[in-house]
Amino acid sequence: MKPFIRLAHPARLLAVLLITGGLATAARAQELAAEAVPADAATSYPAQQLTPQILYQLMLAEIAGARGHLAMSARSYLDLARRTRDPRIARRAAEVAVVSRQAELATEASRLWLELDPGSLQAQQLASGALANEARIEELRDQLARALVQQGPNIGAALMALNRGLARIPDKVLIRRLVVELTEPYLDRAEAHFARANAAFVAGDAVAASQALDGALAIRPDWEQAVILKAQFQQEASPGAGVQTLRAYVGSNPESREARIMLARMLVASRAYAEAREEFETLLRRAPDDRDVLHAAGLLAMQQGDRTTADAHFRHLLNLGFSEPDTIRMYLGQIAEESKRYDDALDWYKAVAPGPQFVGAQLRFAQVLATRGKLAEGRQHLQAAARDTPQDKLQYVLAEAQLLRDANRAEEAFAVLDEALRRDPENTELLYESALAAERLGRVEAMEGRLRKVIALKPDQAHAYNALGYSLVDRKLRLDEAEILIRKALSLLPGDPFIIDSLGWALYRKGDLKGALEQLQKAFELRPDPEIAAHLGEVLWMLGRRDEAAKMWREAAKANPDNTVLADVIKKFKP
Repeated sequence: MKPFIRLAHPARLLAVLLITGGLATAARAQELAAEAVPADAATSYPAQQLTPQILYQLMLAEIAGARGHLAMSARSYLDLARRTRDPRIARRAAEVAVVSRQAELATEASRLWLELDPGSLQAQQLASGALANEARIEELRDQLARALVQQGPNIGAALMALNRGLARIPDKVLIRRLVVELTEPYLDRAEAHFARANAAFVAGDAVAASQALDGALAIRPDWEQAVILKAQFQQEASPGAGVQTLRAYVGSNPESREARIMLARMLVASRAYAEAREEFETLLRRAPDDRDVLHAAGLLAMQQGDRTTADAHFRHLLNLGFSEPDTIRMYLGQIAEESKRYDDALDWYKAVAPGPQFVGAQLRFAQVLATRGKLAEGRQHLQAAARDTPQDKLQYVLAEAQLLRDANRAEEAFAVLDEALRRDPENTELLYESALAAERLGRVEAMEGRLRKVIALKPDQAHAYNALGYSLVDRKLRLDEAEILIRKALSLLPGDPFIIDSLGWALYRKGDLKGALEQLQKAFELRPDPEIAAHLGEVLWMLGRRDEAAKMWREAAKANPDNTVLADVIKKFKP
């Protein structure tokens, strides 16, 4: 059983970097296009005189809406918008009509809004959704064509927004046809080709999307956004090709921020961490206060074990007013903890405010106290936190039991879980954890009973099937039944390395060395865990491949010197 309280794994930190950093794969082509388009530009509204009649009708519409008569409110707004030709009132009419589920009213109001404010992306989106739902595609095309004609010098931004304006239409092939038709008069502009690339990719034609981007770049060879999107297409089709494109671009355009950021994130995705870090550090030298880059560079430094640099980057982020300060405090606490600066770690965890990171901070705080030999204080801290925030009590109970397990006080850990289970006898998490605690104490009947109860309460709980199956295998009990349980777990969680390890171990116990080797090698490739290494080494040893087994154990022991399962198997075979 892996520790319940754990520091963030480097792989998770990099996942954060890719996700929060917004790594745009080709699947996000439409979002990339959207990001380049600003919100609706300020509309030139008519100089509307607020006459008593207009004020009266506005009040009627508002009162009708406030009393729940939304259809009446929408009709009043629409009538007033027709008379005043004011896009603000047309917008209000369309919004109320949508909320009231009046499809016909929504269509009429959105058409009027688009007519009065053709540059409004929101109006385009609402009109396209309403007209598409009524299959009035030709009318929609004509309206959007007129809207584009009226854009004048803003035509580039309007073309870039075109796909967003059509996003409510579910038929992506239809969107592509509309985009092709609407951009035909503007093929002398790079934005038209970009819009076609966007629509082609979303419709599933990556080849045409790439060709359209070539058209855009033929007109604007140094257009950063088009280069980035082309690189994403290339990287998805042939890993490494996109990296080469971006390297060439930033070589010619060294001040390009977005292309260099995308290059760095592609390198992260390719696990070229050192190279990715160099790109982020280059960006920081040019813009030391760039929050996004500081965050990414800090995560990479942390992943590479450079705690000093990571600490400096994260502290700088806090000083700059990063939007998620408690996440940064958790990172700083982790760095201090790994550096054995325990007082600093406690200070960072104590500084985390109530919110998404708060529970994790309390768990780490208690863990640090236990690490310093203050187990009783750590338990008291968790118990106090459970009283203060009863909605999080389960997490604190599980954490307290983990502290006791880590201190080799298994009986007390079981008692803590058992007491919580008496208060909440059908809580599947408590049942599962207490079953594992019972298993460690050799209370096989209690373990099996609780795991079977988990399965009865939650038949899709793969880990319960796996834990029960593995426990039987490890004790050489009912091996056929154990294999069935483990295969059931694997059907629920295909590809889980620990369940695959259990299956390999079951096959080994049943004498199928070849099948065991295949499964254990697969598990180790997915997750080079020391316990999987112990099992795989034992199978290799029994197959007569003793040098390979000894090498695997040595390497695993070097990386995990405190793992008892690995130590026991090495002692058993004495390679």
